[in-house]
Amino acid sequence: MRTRKPTAPGEILSEEFLIPLGMTQKQLADHLGCDVKVVNRLVNGRTSVSAEMALKLGATFRTSPEFWLNAQKAVDLFKAQQKLGELPPPVLKAS
Repeated sequence: MRTRKPTAPGEILSEEFLIPLGMTQKQLADHLGCDVKVVNRLVNGRTSVSAEMALKLGATFRTSPEFWLNAQKAVDLFKAQQKLGELPPPVLKAS
């Protein structure tokens, strides 16, 4: 498993898309048809990327929805690993 915290999708959105494009959170929210609070929560890591939002972001920035969902999945798995700590051993041994 990872030892470094993965980059959150909101940070990717801000650093790789909004800032280089000179786009505000409000402009993105208007383009996506959602409230600016939704975009702000995403950028600040207070909410997760949903499948619907992944589709919208993918279409907006010509990326795949999987790009956004995979970034979210990496963060979710990292947080779960941190919370669980040690995992149970496997039941089967490879031959």
